[in-house]
Amino acid sequence: MPTQQSLSAAAAGTFTLGGDLAVNRMGYGAMRITGKGIWGPPEDKPGALATLRRAVELGVNLIDTADSYGPGTSEELIAEALYPYPAGLVIATKGGWERPGPGKWTHNASPKHLTETLEGSLKRLRLEHIDIYQLHTPDNAVSFEASVETLARMREQGKIRHVALSNVTREHIERARAIVPIASVQNRYSFADRESDYIIDHCEKHNIGFMPWAPLGQAREAHEAIKKVADELKATPLQVALAWLLKRSPVILPIPGTSSVAHLEENIAAASLELPQGSFDELSTVSHPPASLRG
Repeated sequence: MPTQQSLSAAAAGTFTLGGDLAVNRMGYGAMRITGKGIWGPPEDKPGALATLRRAVELGVNLIDTADSYGPGTSEELIAEALYPYPAGLVIATKGGWERPGPGKWTHNASPKHLTETLEGSLKRLRLEHIDIYQLHTPDNAVSFEASVETLARMREQGKIRHVALSNVTREHIERARAIVPIASVQNRYSFADRESDYIIDHCEKHNIGFMPWAPLGQAREAHEAIKKVADELKATPLQVALAWLLKRSPVILPIPGTSSVAHLEENIAAASLELPQGSFDELSTVSHPPASLRG
């Protein structure tokens, strides 16, 4: 494992989103810097700000967030910690959920709501355009095409650089690509939860980035399997889980989240972890449970 001085997200290699945004493949997910239930401010605001700043110091140049994290809190903290942003930092945010209360999420991907939430994200993040703007999830009460067309229109207006998707099927990806280029997809995925295997293969074929959420998975037997490999490599289970993702496909961009600097450094160390092919194959045989769709 690397020393504190050699920790770097760059050790994971790079991927170019949308054909023009080169990012280190180990990113950072900013959901956990909010309060309990992904609601309101964090209990330790200085710690959250320090974690964001440390992530950038360690070479993270892809930060994933959403207007619904807080709501608004995550985006506000990112701006407070990092604005004016360093050159090359890519902030990906999302719209399409509403938050009636702590731990509660409701669909709203209507054109009106997406337009309003984009404007809110621009204001909170202090940006003139969003590099990667993701439809957080399809809304069964709204035409999927209408949601995507709204993002495509805002891209034409210069408010979005690249359109992306989250919590989608391969059919959704192709329907969206018929309207606008898609830079990335964000679905739940891990060594223990591989329902999106076919989507990763599809993304790899079309050079679309894939940001997995819930990287450790939920299966008890999977945790036992990964602990065995972690013990062999003198690493932590989460580091092995992240290394497995990096080895799975060159389009995968892990975005593990935390509000702790120590945990962040543990995650970034995974960028340098060499996972033997035998260990990768062993973990790849772990059975996986059905996935829920929210992240």
